[in-house]
Amino acid sequence: MPKALKIAPPDDVLTMLEDGAAGDIVAFEGGTVQLADAVQRGHKVALRPIACGAPVRKFGFPIGRASQTIAAGDHVHTHNLATALGGQGSYDFPSAAAAVPGRAAPAATFMGYRRADGRVGTRNEIWILPTVGCVARTAERIARQAGERVAHLVDGVHAFSHPHGCSQLGHDLDGTRAILASLACHPNAGGAVIIGLGCEENQVAALIDAIPEARRGSVRFLVAQASADEVAEGVALVEELAQAATAERSAVGLDALVLGVKCGGSDGLSGLTANPLVGRMADHVTAAGGSAILTEIPEIFGAEHLLMERAASRETFDAIVTLVNGFKQHFIDHGEPVSENPSPGNVAGGITTLEEKSLGAVQKGGTSAVADVIEYGARISARGLTLLEAPGNDAVSSTALAAAGATAILFTTGRGTPLGFPVPTVKIASNHDLAARKPGWIDFDAGMVLDAGMDAADAALLQRIIAIASGEETAAERNGEREIAIWKRGVTL
Repeated sequence: MPKALKIAPPDDVLTMLEDGAAGDIVAFEGGTVQLADAVQRGHKVALRPIACGAPVRKFGFPIGRASQTIAAGDHVHTHNLATALGGQGSYDFPSAAAAVPGRAAPAATFMGYRRADGRVGTRNEIWILPTVGCVARTAERIARQAGERVAHLVDGVHAFSHPHGCSQLGHDLDGTRAILASLACHPNAGGAVIIGLGCEENQVAALIDAIPEARRGSVRFLVAQASADEVAEGVALVEELAQAATAERSAVGLDALVLGVKCGGSDGLSGLTANPLVGRMADHVTAAGGSAILTEIPEIFGAEHLLMERAASRETFDAIVTLVNGFKQHFIDHGEPVSENPSPGNVAGGITTLEEKSLGAVQKGGTSAVADVIEYGARISARGLTLLEAPGNDAVSSTALAAAGATAILFTTGRGTPLGFPVPTVKIASNHDLAARKPGWIDFDAGMVLDAGMDAADAALLQRIIAIASGEETAAERNGEREIAIWKRGVTL
């Protein structure tokens, strides 16, 4: 009999763990149901009759309302389930903080690079950051030429090109500058070269001011219009930085790790396997005294109450409310519904509404208290779980995670993507099929949660993260996938 899973006692639906044909008897813990339709893996089946207009529950919470009468055994998807999300919400601070289950930190270490300011990098690289798209290819030429010369000194030289930095104003320009300044301060960069054109809005002088003085000794600045040979000058600056950045790895605890958590191309199994597994990794690191960063704010709509209940203080609760409602207003101001999600790939994989997607996605943040909320482009300052302002877009949000200080990103996916970002990006498949089809993309198969159990998968993924944090390449690194994307929010002149 095809297998299915009922996630929480109040649920009205099962999640299919394998494909089923019409008429199949589907077994789950607690009973069976007969399929009225063919239903693919990751999609939902009604456990009981659901009246039109009634809430439909999964993960123990409503994921929308029935748009027509649903019979037991029916496929539940876009044809009979609709979002119930509206505009801004009104939230009450809980009179008592939600109980946060304790999780003992594993006695684990990794081999990292200790920095003078106390932070620890998982890589020792030189990063080249163009202030403006006009010198993006120049930055790449510098990286290619310098990389060959300093390969014996550092782990790599990488240029992070982007099309922004000119024709921007105000808050929009501030966001571009903040992201670049934060990347220049990253502990995975033993040094950074910032190259400008000279006439752009994102002036090098203003960017220097955005970098703390304590970090400026590891940053070099170059203005192409003022240089006789900007490529040769850039290569010389990289060589200078690489000489000074030579370092050895040493053993450090999980408290030195900063995990960014991200999902992209999710499917109906992401919230059952990969996302809760990553949540355990976040809990391990925060329990040890380290940091985890959760973002993708539009992909917590419908599940934001779960984070608000875990706010460490009234101030943090209010910051979460402001962040969520502000993002909803951003959609409204642009004439878009706040529920304009999931993506076509999500829908094909079995996710129907944004509420359903969000209830699966927030699990990446684990169960610890939310310690802090920070703006786009800002760097973390708190231990524990931090909520970061950024959209759901894979490249924009992952870049923001790196800029905030993540020294590794755990990226879950049910559909697959080759993208990589400035820091090691660990691709975690939600299902065996993706892991088998795309071994060149995937670093870990979380489908083992359904076979071997969560504890076994937990131990295996933690060891994989330790190996990668200690220098083992991710699939994206082997493939040369290193990108950044900057959130463009304003007018273009």
